[in-house]
Amino acid sequence: MRIAVLGAGGIGGYFGGRLAASGHEVTFVARGAHLEAIREHGLVVTSAAGDFKVEPARVTDDAGAIGAVDAVLLAVKTWQLRPVLETLPALLGPDTAVITTQNGVEAPGQVADVVGRDAVLPGIAKIFAFIDGPGRITHAGGPASLVFDEWAAAPGASSDRVTRLRQAVTTSGAVSPAPDDIWAELWSKMLFVVPFGGLGAALDSTIGELRSTPSRRALLEDAMREVETLARARGIRLPDRVVAGTMAFVDDQPAGATTSLQRDLLEGKPSELDAWTGAVVRLASESGVDAPLHRLLLEVLTSRHPGALLG
Repeated sequence: MRIAVLGAGGIGGYFGGRLAASGHEVTFVARGAHLEAIREHGLVVTSAAGDFKVEPARVTDDAGAIGAVDAVLLAVKTWQLRPVLETLPALLGPDTAVITTQNGVEAPGQVADVVGRDAVLPGIAKIFAFIDGPGRITHAGGPASLVFDEWAAAPGASSDRVTRLRQAVTTSGAVSPAPDDIWAELWSKMLFVVPFGGLGAALDSTIGELRSTPSRRALLEDAMREVETLARARGIRLPDRVVAGTMAFVDDQPAGATTSLQRDLLEGKPSELDAWTGAVVRLASESGVDAPLHRLLLEVLTSRHPGALLG
């Protein structure tokens, strides 16, 4: 398959790297020193599931020069999405699939506004991975799964292109389970990552510190319940006992894990605060739902990190 990976960071580098290493024609879009290192030395991935290297690696800083592909793995962060959307039409053929991996629940709609819903496969990447220097990706843990489906897929049904893509991901050594309901999956991830990210950033805490301190664990559960209430108000069919299940997942993660939101805010980098905590506050207001803990977290984090919402 011909695949374009827009964003060669933790998600794009890991899943795109595995696809390339398994023989698919993958072209990465990268910038700066990361681009040069991949071009000169290949892409090096250190992984809890087994290290590997893609050499030589196809890489460019001009997505428009790639041409039509079978699939686009859209792996940029939410604050990078707007300029990248302009490059998507040049990558599309008649059956090209654009897999979104952005945290939050708004990116699929933003992509569909440009390429149409038929081209979009809403997706979720569940992995702790990051750039560990130019040309290097570290996968520190997590399921390392890439879940996606057609926009309005019927339960248990898969289109031909989704079946082919899942098989490609699975045979590459990653995981790609078929979701019962992709929108429930998206909101379930939001229920995990947004409370974890907001509280982790506000309290400067790892996931281990949040789950092991009783008062912080209670706040984490309360924040999850706010997201659950919002999702159900918007018609999302979340699993029963979703908060209990998510806390069990929290307890199973590496104790030192933090979110990209927390790391970016503490390092003064552009962040996804608007698409995470900001989205909960915004969508709650639209839906007539109260989310006081997320409103407080948004106020604290924007006060502490001026310009965070402008990322």
